[in-house]
Amino acid sequence: MVMVKPAGPYLDILARVADAVDVPVAAYQISGEYSMVEAAAEKGWIDRDRAILETLTGIKRAGARNILTYWATEVARNLR
Repeated sequence: MVMVKPAGPYLDILARVADAVDVPVAAYQISGEYSMVEAAAEKGWIDRDRAILETLTGIKRAGARNILTYWATEVARNLR
């Protein structure tokens, strides 16, 4: 497995890594990415749930097979 950290700011790198290796690629959504979404949602600037799914969808589309995120349990529960 190859891990790309941070996930969001490095989506281009994540995609290049995913294209270059024959092992699973994981991405780690660091606390700064988490904090930005939470702070913006708290101020009412964004829809929290939609922003969370958008960030995770972008990471997945860039090539991550596994995503480590602070929202893992919440998102898994909501996607059931």
